[in-house]
Amino acid sequence: MIHHDVIVVGGGLSGLRAAIEAKRAGVDVAILSQVHPGRSHSGQAQGGINAALGNHPDGRDDNREKHAFDTVKGGDFLVDQDCAVQMAEDAPRVIYEMDHWGCPFSRFEDGTIAQRPFGGAGFPRCCYGADKTGHYLLHTLVEQAYRLQVKMYVEQYVASLIVHEGVCQGVVAYDMIRGGFEAFTANAVVIATGGAGRTYSNTTNSLISTGCGMFMAYHAGVPLKDMEFVQFHPTGLYTTQILMTEGARGEGGYLINDKGERFMEKYAPKFMELAPRDITARSIQIEINEGRGIGGKGYVHLDLRHLGAEKILERLPGIRDLAIHFEGVDPIEEPIPVVPSQHYWMGGIDTDVNGATVMPGLYAAGECACVSVHGANRLGGNSLLETIVFGRRAGAEVVRYLETLTDRRPNARSAFAAAQMMEQKVEELGVREGKENAYELRAVMTEVMKDHFFLFRDEAAMREGLERLLQVKERVKNINLRWTGSVFNVDMIRTVELEGMVDLALCVAVGALERQESRGAHFRTDYNTRDDLNWLKHTLAYYQPDAAGPRLDSKPVTLGHFELQERKY
Repeated sequence: MIHHDVIVVGGGLSGLRAAIEAKRAGVDVAILSQVHPGRSHSGQAQGGINAALGNHPDGRDDNREKHAFDTVKGGDFLVDQDCAVQMAEDAPRVIYEMDHWGCPFSRFEDGTIAQRPFGGAGFPRCCYGADKTGHYLLHTLVEQAYRLQVKMYVEQYVASLIVHEGVCQGVVAYDMIRGGFEAFTANAVVIATGGAGRTYSNTTNSLISTGCGMFMAYHAGVPLKDMEFVQFHPTGLYTTQILMTEGARGEGGYLINDKGERFMEKYAPKFMELAPRDITARSIQIEINEGRGIGGKGYVHLDLRHLGAEKILERLPGIRDLAIHFEGVDPIEEPIPVVPSQHYWMGGIDTDVNGATVMPGLYAAGECACVSVHGANRLGGNSLLETIVFGRRAGAEVVRYLETLTDRRPNARSAFAAAQMMEQKVEELGVREGKENAYELRAVMTEVMKDHFFLFRDEAAMREGLERLLQVKERVKNINLRWTGSVFNVDMIRTVELEGMVDLALCVAVGALERQESRGAHFRTDYNTRDDLNWLKHTLAYYQPDAAGPRLDSKPVTLGHFELQERKY
């Protein structure tokens, strides 16, 4: 067994920032990550990070309260307003800290950090580094982690939590390099594993975005919150779903249908292409469904040609590279074919504003967590902000938690038993004569999610989708391992995680069926209006080991800063 005071699961922005905060306080902290932190999915974020700095000529009147209000309105008022206010308050500090640590933000001519317009924002408050902002932020934090000598265990797949008498005391991880499972004991664990986009077939997410942190906490008894709210980005590449940043529209790009129309004028006449993502994505899908996709096909055009080569090369070089290499289109010369694609989870592990869960010793931050600052729909530029704000806050809270402990000796028996349990589970999969193929079942699950729990939902389609997911859940009991080798057994990882992914999909399905209204990204054609009287509340999903799906409960949304209003753009 290996011991550290704090274990951080995940080496993206949230995990790195939590580890840095704990390390700066003198705590023995270690990061466990499937990939080197510099390859984490945080690096795929392109467009920018929000903060009310007021650097843009059109943003001089911006302030933190307006940032918080835009966030609450963008989330269709399902946002916990005190958390949104806290995030907006922390935002400028985050930007200046990252700037002082060497993040290469783009600059205005006066030397201030450049800001661009983003969807749903009343002012241009999105700070950026060309169209590689996530990459720049990620490597800035990697450098700081190395500077502080944060211990990193790379190519470790964390498979389960170690829980003793209701307290989280570590994790069990599979060592890809050496083979076998190892117990890592700790006095506190921070889950920072990102989203679960790979439960959908049409996702912008990396292969490692399987929701492992979410379902580990869920299986350990921690509730998941608002899982029915899944974000679909308006502009993924047509053939690969690779993200085309909202920054492309922030710089002035147009969305065009087959008639050559900037069709967003019909749906959001004031904000046009910079309406919130849920509205923009549904508008694109309506154009496609009604036959106005390009050539009658299933995509529209993102047109940047009028921006000119100089601006595209300076501010959107990554977008140009991706369009050329993955779609065969140079946006300087031709429009880019785009479609709505699964992109982000507003829901996740239920936490407070400091990342604490209901389980002592267990914390979460970033996309795997639900604070909730995104409510029913996340605004672009708030995800990168969330990762660093709440990664830092979780790291600080862990330090405070450690100071309250009188006994810092995790239970060795529980740790040993947890590791043995994982070893036995894999051994059983290796000898099982199951007839089901894990990869075929995964494909069924992802297609069900795309077909039945996408932009437009209704009871009949969702009930059919739920039934198909329940069938997949049952069939998962008969899967086995195709390869039983101990080193770099990715087949084992993909097989072991499938049950948890299906459980997350069931949380989405059951929550979406239960919520009989339309709010943000959850749009039901049979209940097409927001219903604050009955549904202004968070959904909580609890794992039931002896049942096929979750038990649902709810809790109130925290109000008090901003009055409810109709959401118009």
